[in-house]
Amino acid sequence: MKEDWLDGLLDSLRKEEATIKQGGGKKRIEKEHKKGKLTARERIDMLLDDGEELSELGLWAAYEMYEEEGGCPSAGVVVGTGKVSGKTCMIVANDATVKAGAWFPMTAKKNLRAQEIAIENHLPIIYLVDSAGVYLPMQDQIFPDKEHFGRIFRNNAVISAKGIPQIAAIMGSCVAGGAYLPIMSDEALIVDGTGSVFLAGSYLVKAAIGEEVDNETLGGATTHTEISGVTDYKMKDDTECLLTIRDLVDKLGPKERAGFNRKEAVKPEVAPEKMLEEFPADRTKPYDMHTVIKSIIDADSFTEYKKGYGNTLITGYARIDGWSVGIVANQRKIVKNKQGEMQIGGVIYSDSADKAARFIMNCNQKNVPIIFLQDVTGFMIGKRSEHGGIIKDGAKMVNAVANSTVPKITVIVGNSYGAGNYAMCGKAYDPRFIYAWPTAQIAVMGGTQAAKVLTQIQVSSLEKRGEELSDEDKAEILQRIKSRYDKQTDVRYAAARLWVDEIIHPASTRSRISEAIECADHNPDIPEFKTGVLQV
Repeated sequence: MKEDWLDGLLDSLRKEEATIKQGGGKKRIEKEHKKGKLTARERIDMLLDDGEELSELGLWAAYEMYEEEGGCPSAGVVVGTGKVSGKTCMIVANDATVKAGAWFPMTAKKNLRAQEIAIENHLPIIYLVDSAGVYLPMQDQIFPDKEHFGRIFRNNAVISAKGIPQIAAIMGSCVAGGAYLPIMSDEALIVDGTGSVFLAGSYLVKAAIGEEVDNETLGGATTHTEISGVTDYKMKDDTECLLTIRDLVDKLGPKERAGFNRKEAVKPEVAPEKMLEEFPADRTKPYDMHTVIKSIIDADSFTEYKKGYGNTLITGYARIDGWSVGIVANQRKIVKNKQGEMQIGGVIYSDSADKAARFIMNCNQKNVPIIFLQDVTGFMIGKRSEHGGIIKDGAKMVNAVANSTVPKITVIVGNSYGAGNYAMCGKAYDPRFIYAWPTAQIAVMGGTQAAKVLTQIQVSSLEKRGEELSDEDKAEILQRIKSRYDKQTDVRYAAARLWVDEIIHPASTRSRISEAIECADHNPDIPEFKTGVLQV
């Protein structure tokens, strides 16, 4: 049986996810229904093909980040990929039940991530617009910078120039700068009676120029389909609007694909449930990553690369749901190197880094997507490692990861500490998708070690000022620092800030990777692999 600790963790996350998916709550949902509108999630359900589910991204965005503002569940926008008329699309839907769909800083970051994924994978993108615009009390954190609100409209133009279809539906309010998003899309639909788009609403028009006009006359469906010509389709309600989008997507012309190698899928050798039985609750306890790999890949498809060398990293070719992939995974077992010396699991040594760099180059040479399975505490330290050139070998691996041009997909299953996060393709290294198990932790170092270091610094500082501290005082400082650090390393903290795209159930790892490669296969433009100056 699975360990009770994991069952409890998963159940807790599911309950929190169910609450997040309620958006602004039942009363706000009922209010939208009374207006004749569907909620963001109801719209997406109707848009998707029968039997299809949204592969949601950023569900945990803004989690516990805007409590003083009343909260902003899922950053007030629902994002994910799914099949629409048989085509994989990126879908972005404002949640009007959350602050009328207003844009918080994390709302902008989440929208930009959705556009980034659409650009990287050449996915058609569908915007379901229903937003009151920028959340004014936080305008200084969302308006002028490079990765703020305006970047979205810049991306609209870039996406269009790349020939990636964009379809926008104005299904509620669309005001001020936000008005540019649907109109910079290829085609724009507007729902009669509920949809409106204008640079300034009636109150601002009255205050600014003294003109008396109502919002419907100013920017309603009739105005923009029959007078201004700003929008292309006038829809009677949400249902007709969504069905029309499906019809437009159905008529999209064919596009060239990358053509990644795929064969008929074979079930994994190890069931996820069996694998989880062996996954330890103690994140310092060793386990065999081969078991995790066998629960994800097609049975009997693994060809391990340099099996006897650099044993704290596992590298090899495999198939996942039929897709040909390269795998780079941290090995958490205590293993012996070729000299018979014991090596700590989860740590990257010089030989492991050297092996991984060469393997990553091979995958690029062969046009094979790379899967990174992270459970890493960092690079090996100490005199022997420094004398052996660990920095040089680590730089070699980081160089290869940074310059890799084939799709990279990262799954953080456990620890993700320090430079190990970088070398194993953390968020800063442009993975096409990055997922985390509920057991993941992301930080510059482990909580216990960090708390001890920070405690030593604080205690030393206090003692230099002449304060005498008892053992109890020191223990209290340690516990306070550790509690704060533990919260910051919690996977929900990372997901709230979009350091990962989604927290996934371990059992869904295989399907998520397969979906990610399917998305990546839409982009045939894979640049030539170059490493620049490489310390060989």
